[in-house]
Amino acid sequence: MKFSLVILSNLLALALGQTGFLPPIAEPCDNTSLPRILCINNYAAVMPYPFFRPVSSLRNDYDFGATSVPNDPSFLLVNQSDFLVFDRDRGLRLLGPKPSLTIVFNVTQSIHEAPVYVASQNKLYLSQLPPPYGFLPQLVIDLNQDPPTISEFLSDPPVYAANGGTFHRGLIYWGASGGVDDVGGMEQRVDIRTVDPVTKKSTTILNNYFGNYFNNIDDLFVHPNGDVWFTDPDYGYFGNLTMTPPQLPAATYRFRPSTGAVHLVEDTLTQPNGIALSPCNRTVYISDSGALNGDISPTSARGIGYNQTGKRAIYAYDLSHDATHLTNKRAIYLAEDFIPDGLKVARNGYVVTAAGKGVDVLDKTGTLLVRVRTDFPVQNFAWAGRKLRTLWLTGTGAVAKVEWNLQGQVL
Repeated sequence: MKFSLVILSNLLALALGQTGFLPPIAEPCDNTSLPRILCINNYAAVMPYPFFRPVSSLRNDYDFGATSVPNDPSFLLVNQSDFLVFDRDRGLRLLGPKPSLTIVFNVTQSIHEAPVYVASQNKLYLSQLPPPYGFLPQLVIDLNQDPPTISEFLSDPPVYAANGGTFHRGLIYWGASGGVDDVGGMEQRVDIRTVDPVTKKSTTILNNYFGNYFNNIDDLFVHPNGDVWFTDPDYGYFGNLTMTPPQLPAATYRFRPSTGAVHLVEDTLTQPNGIALSPCNRTVYISDSGALNGDISPTSARGIGYNQTGKRAIYAYDLSHDATHLTNKRAIYLAEDFIPDGLKVARNGYVVTAAGKGVDVLDKTGTLLVRVRTDFPVQNFAWAGRKLRTLWLTGTGAVAKVEWNLQGQVL
């Protein structure tokens, strides 16, 4: 199949007489007839005319594979593939000899977020955000079982609408993005909560900025010094997670639990979303998902819309030597599909983001190396397992895992 596609593409290119086009665009990397690993030549920088990729909306997400390229039949292989390799050398190394993508659980058609791996238990905790006001309980995947099992998890007191999470010194840190008058018999506003996975006890460590409610604590990481860095976009109100309209501008903060002080560190992004720290602790990455936005006016109908030309990029920042401030903001990547949502950094420094129906792997400059393609929207992910080489993807309608050579950081 590979050779017939090459010949056909060459004949078509000659017939078209188009300069600059070097067929084929795509070819199986492993020289087999099963194109589960597909190499995209020269980043598909030149496509034969005519080609067209439809504009995405909230209801219809048209990824790279939705592009019509009738004069290069090799492009049809994109939609048959699990892994698109854009940098053949580095991409194949991070995938390893036998990469795989497997749907492990079919779950509800609601958003699944905040996956946190607890190595001591070999369990993966995650949230579910089904509207309206059905954001309890969380879920836990027991990886000690073969096959793994999934069950409900409820802390005491319950954490309402966990949207981002990490693990630090024996505790799950969850950014709870919901605010209601009564959940489990208690009032809860948007907050940061720690959960002991053994006792299930939860503790609120932050729930306001000088009396103002936060909007939607979306994602977070804990610096080795104990500071919690988190993003606070407006999505809580748009998505009916909170009862009150935003009181603060969408921004990114640094919180020091030992003193209670909260510091604004970034307020230039439209909707700051994912946030991650490099293994060397010198670079912070933040994604802006402003293409997914809404009207914050309390007199307007709630809801979220999608504008493909809105902000949907990942930015890198230098972290100051005292780990308190960000400098040298630079855009490094425009999401190839939908918006950059969940964001983490692998052990080797590669940046990984959930983006639409898949996951993108970038080097630290933002060069796309590999895209993992799924048939469901991926909101977030977490590495798990003894060697942290299994990536668990959480999304709308499914939970999947990727087996490859790319290792996660030890949290």
